Amino acid sequence: MANEQFESVWDALADTPEEAANLKARADLMRFIQNNIASRQWAPDEVAIHCKITRPRIDDLLSGRISQFDLSELKAIATALASF
Repeated sequence: MANEQFESVWDALADTPEEAANLKARADLMRFIQNNIASRQWAPDEVAIHCKITRPRIDDLLSGRISQFDLSELKAIATALASF
């Protein structure tokens, strides 16, 4: 069995180039949100209230559970944090 090589981990995980691009965009945005929360030292409860999502959703985000979020939800969270 030959070893298959990929340009990125997202290409290896995804079935299509579009899906790989979506995974990469979600991961980048999730990392940006996580870093923003950490650098401002916001409490998860504060973030949840301000973003109008539940604390378990914030926990999912901070734990990097990328499969739990779509791109539009992450954009909405980032937008809400920008006005925080």
